[in-house]
Amino acid sequence: MRLLTVKMSSLGDVLHTLPAVTDAARHHPELQVDWVVEEAFAEVPAWHPAVDRVIPIALRRWRHEPARAWRRREWGRFRQALGAHRYNWVIDAQGLIKSALVTHLARGERWGLDRRSAREPLAALAYQHRCRVPHGRHAAYRVRELFAASLGYATPASAPDYGLATRFPRRPARRPAYLVFLQATTWPSKHWPVVYWQALARHAATHGFRVKVPSGTVRERRCAAEIAAGDNGVDVLPPMGLGELAGVLQGATATVGVDTGLGHLAAALGVPCVSLYGATHPGLTGTHGQGQRHLQADFPCAPCLNRRCRHRGPSGVNPACYGTLPPWKVWDTLQSLLSGHAP
Repeated sequence: MRLLTVKMSSLGDVLHTLPAVTDAARHHPELQVDWVVEEAFAEVPAWHPAVDRVIPIALRRWRHEPARAWRRREWGRFRQALGAHRYNWVIDAQGLIKSALVTHLARGERWGLDRRSAREPLAALAYQHRCRVPHGRHAAYRVRELFAASLGYATPASAPDYGLATRFPRRPARRPAYLVFLQATTWPSKHWPVVYWQALARHAATHGFRVKVPSGTVRERRCAAEIAAGDNGVDVLPPMGLGELAGVLQGATATVGVDTGLGHLAAALGVPCVSLYGATHPGLTGTHGQGQRHLQADFPCAPCLNRRCRHRGPSGVNPACYGTLPPWKVWDTLQSLLSGHAP
């Protein structure tokens, strides 16, 4: 029996789909799962033991370089890979028009959210079977409901199992103990102020922790270098692949992060994490799993869901809403989370 999962992006959304694959494999032990995913996240589904084949797609890059993609016949090779098998189930776990089009091209019975449940209602036209999954629940649980309805079993009430224990077995935190600060995010409105990160690093050093800060892009490296300015026990990590970063996160005592995909990776690995939310809200798409603490800004216009802070009143920091999440408050929350993990 073969299942094709279509969940292409982004990192958090891909990770939120893993528990549904775990559920499906437990109810159908003979199940083989293929997965269509954006090339930047192609290694993530492969970490799950039930995933047999990953089919990378490059829609983000193709939109910017259509002529180059055409010359290289990349679309044709993707179509060939997509059509290599006929599937018992093809599940669009994303509910967008772009994912629905990919689902429609696959061979097999197509399942997805109905028009009232999908983020983009027109996507429902691509499916032969449409499932009602109510809004107002966490994204990971909604995907579990969709898979259960499609494959014919009751949605488990158990905690999410991301299926990563084989690939990344949880071990005691490494010594010397360290924290990971996850400061990188694409929205300017989600960036916690650098001076706050610096103050939090000083708290960490006082309590015997070193701090590691991942950096990928030029901007992220510049921000990480600012956090590390001065002798505060901060190590700026070089650019790494997701697998390498998973290894770093796995050895951490805990992480502190903004609303970013790496925070979801930490949660999937079972690493304790304090996540900070200003412009966004954790209720439907926050980090999901054991050992997670969410701190939501208490500000009149939060969560605004805007990429840039539009507050025009007086404020000591930017984004303004983070003034309600100062370093001491974050550190107090982290200490309560780490009651059994202090070095």
